[in-house]
Amino acid sequence: MSAAVTLERQIRPIYEALDTGSNKSAIVSCNKLLKKYHNNLLVKALKALALVRSQKVEESLALCDEVLAVKPLDDATISAMMHVLKGLGRITDMVNMFEEAYKQQPLNEEYGAQTFFAHVRTANWKSAQQVSTRMHKQFQEDRYLYWSVMGAILQASDPSTTPSMRTLLYKLAHRLVTSSPSPSYLTADRFHMHISILKELQLYDEANTLLESDIGKTICSTSLACDQTRREIWRGRGLFKEEGERARQKISDGLISARRNLEESKSECLENISKTRAFLAEFAEKDGAKNRAAPLALLELEHRAYKLGLSDDSVVVGLMETYFTGFGDKACCFEDLASFLDLEIMSLDHWKTFLANHQPSFASVGDLQRLINVRKLERYMLLDSEITVESETARASKYLKEYLEGLALGSDLAVTELQPADDLVLLAANAFVMIWALNRSEDALYQAATALEYGLTKSRVSFQMRIMLIRIYRILGAPSLALEHYRQMNIKQVQNDTLSHLILTRALTFSLAATGDLTYPSECLESSQIYLASSQETSDFIVRSFTAEKYTQIQDFIEFEDRLENSLQRDVVKLEHVRMRLTHEPLNTDVIDMELIELKFMFDRAHHDNRDFVIIPNYQPHCKPTFNDQSLLFETSTGHGWLWCFLKIYIRVFQHASDLDDIVEEKLLVGDRPKKSSDLEVQLPLRERLALKKGEEVAELTADESQLLDWATALGDWLEPHHDYVRPPPAVVLAEASRQTELKTGFPLRGVRDQVHDGDANANGNHKKEEEAPPIKEAPGLLTTFFDGVLSRFRTLLESKCSVSELLHTATITQEAFILFTIETMRFKSPAVVKIHKLGNLVSQFKDVRSKASCALKEMSAALITVGEAEGSSERRRTFVHSCAALTNEQITHDFVLNVAKNVTESRKKVLDGVGKGMAKLNATHGQS
Repeated sequence: MSAAVTLERQIRPIYEALDTGSNKSAIVSCNKLLKKYHNNLLVKALKALALVRSQKVEESLALCDEVLAVKPLDDATISAMMHVLKGLGRITDMVNMFEEAYKQQPLNEEYGAQTFFAHVRTANWKSAQQVSTRMHKQFQEDRYLYWSVMGAILQASDPSTTPSMRTLLYKLAHRLVTSSPSPSYLTADRFHMHISILKELQLYDEANTLLESDIGKTICSTSLACDQTRREIWRGRGLFKEEGERARQKISDGLISARRNLEESKSECLENISKTRAFLAEFAEKDGAKNRAAPLALLELEHRAYKLGLSDDSVVVGLMETYFTGFGDKACCFEDLASFLDLEIMSLDHWKTFLANHQPSFASVGDLQRLINVRKLERYMLLDSEITVESETARASKYLKEYLEGLALGSDLAVTELQPADDLVLLAANAFVMIWALNRSEDALYQAATALEYGLTKSRVSFQMRIMLIRIYRILGAPSLALEHYRQMNIKQVQNDTLSHLILTRALTFSLAATGDLTYPSECLESSQIYLASSQETSDFIVRSFTAEKYTQIQDFIEFEDRLENSLQRDVVKLEHVRMRLTHEPLNTDVIDMELIELKFMFDRAHHDNRDFVIIPNYQPHCKPTFNDQSLLFETSTGHGWLWCFLKIYIRVFQHASDLDDIVEEKLLVGDRPKKSSDLEVQLPLRERLALKKGEEVAELTADESQLLDWATALGDWLEPHHDYVRPPPAVVLAEASRQTELKTGFPLRGVRDQVHDGDANANGNHKKEEEAPPIKEAPGLLTTFFDGVLSRFRTLLESKCSVSELLHTATITQEAFILFTIETMRFKSPAVVKIHKLGNLVSQFKDVRSKASCALKEMSAALITVGEAEGSSERRRTFVHSCAALTNEQITHDFVLNVAKNVTESRKKVLDGVGKGMAKLNATHGQS
């Protein structure tokens, strides 16, 4: 038996171990083989892969560099190294590996394709286009030509591409397509690519020739993407009438519904409106109650005509009444009509009378749905003068009464079904929240929570009720109940990006991480898994799209990847996790250095806000803020401004406490640095960007958060010169990092030579610089008055018996300031550093600030625990039950209300007690440092 066959048999168990996740077994097997085959690159690559999957990054790096230095050419080793480098985030090295292999074997088509795909994964479209052009010349395969065309299009679509270069790239793409030996119409995706290029270059005559050909018409009739591009080309050519006739024909054929663009003179408009009105009316009559498309199109036509002064408002209202008569028993009726309810239309009085004349009926589900739509429409059109605490109380009572009566129609439904009357309890909850918005009495929120909890006993899978309860419980300071309902929604996949804001916005306020309860930090990590999966999987989907020549999907995948990779919610959750992590874990340089690098990456992104607020039920009057706006915790959202402000706080604090500068960071960074945003502000030096303070960003902060920003800025300005002076030079930091890496792995840090000799005092960073030390200034008064101010505010909140969530917010912001101060002063804890740099006068000023902070935390901690005990008392439960007395009846019993009261008060007690004890623990840990 040959040596190669023997080696293959010996390697097979390693692959099996890796496939089953037995990484430790794979490492042991690799070590045995390496004793016999010292220089086998495949075994080394497989060992590196097992080490990466075992989170032993430092050990894998040495093996990885060793294999790459030899420039492997065999398929098995390159394949294993591809997985290793992807796991380490070293995509640039992966690209270089494939390029080197392709350069050594230019006739290897697989290496060429993998080199192209490696550039695709890094979004390096210019290099991808060049590789595919070379492959087309080498292998004469048409798809490589179209890969090159797609590469040019994607390069042109990049935000960093200049307009002039964009035009040149599209001209290049056009030249490549027209030079193809096979016509583009052989596949719909190639044809779409071709007409898209013609659209961008405004070569409408050439596009028209393609589109009007028989094959072009056939493709457009079967491909939605091609037909959409055709419509855009026709719009660019001004062929509105022709497109209208085409749409009319398609409606006649029963294919689609369409909208007309009316850009003719007034007389022509009136004539076309009349024709279209008759045309749509004919279809509306023909469809009857089977299809609401034609009546909606007719209503849209008249509404637009009214807006342009070409129709009367009474016509619009008349069509609305006709639509309601025909489709009022459909759940979509309210959403269909809401966009046409312009409050300036005088004939709305007639519309209100029409709705008021409706007689409530519970004879069938259709009758119930018609009643629900009447109530929604009536509520939507309420005037500001009609909205008072008394009127809203009466409406809530009416909605709830009708809900209870309507439950009879769903009594036989399975537990997995929704009750047909559910929207009435949502209306009641909206009314209760409106009462709270008017008088700020928590009694209304108690009633809303009770009504919704009762609704969930009838419709367990109602996500709308759960979303409303999450918002209400967070306002009430009952986070465990909010989290329970969030988990019951069974959020999956990309919903973690769009919906996690419901529970993780300002999660530090309710976090008990300081006491060891990691519920909220764990929720942050769980919701972030989608981003890791996306970064690994979406690039694979893009590669598959190229392989299968599904070019119409590529840009959608790229946009999806970009929106997730640069998601606002992703970084908000990450920042919340950092804030909570610092309350739980020891404050050391390892944590600070790692978080600093990640936060700087976040600071370089152009964020996309993917949060879904539309899903939050809103049945508030048109003249009032939406339910979403009314139920926002602390009345502000954590948008771009909030994220930017807190990133500036934490990056600056971590920079001061860390020994990493740009040189050291570049050497220690394992993976590739993420691509920076092309925004001009991002190109500024980091220190300048951190100093920027914009009014629109600060506007997203609460009063306490704004004070924290000012305080952290003052603290940083005071200590920054001393941090810069005391920080050891990069050579010392790198040498120490190399030594520590060698102790762990047996190998020094790659690319770093140990420049510090044993016994040198500089090895500990206690060096003395030649330049003059900065003068020691007196501490800014804000550093101490901040803690006096927040303590005074806390006492005022206690006396005013404010909401629990407001108390917790002020307390946790104070706690956060205390932690930030501890991090800022970590560098000056060492007596040797203080002595060498003569910082005694500086360090002595820390005591007053720390004393003020410690006293504030101690008082707040004791007060929160006391309030928590009061919240858990029977008296608080009786208050809750008494406030819901108007809701109590044969169905919503006293015992049910009492159970809700018990859950709310217990949740409040738990969070108050936990936060209070956590603050005491942090004070004990850092108060004497």
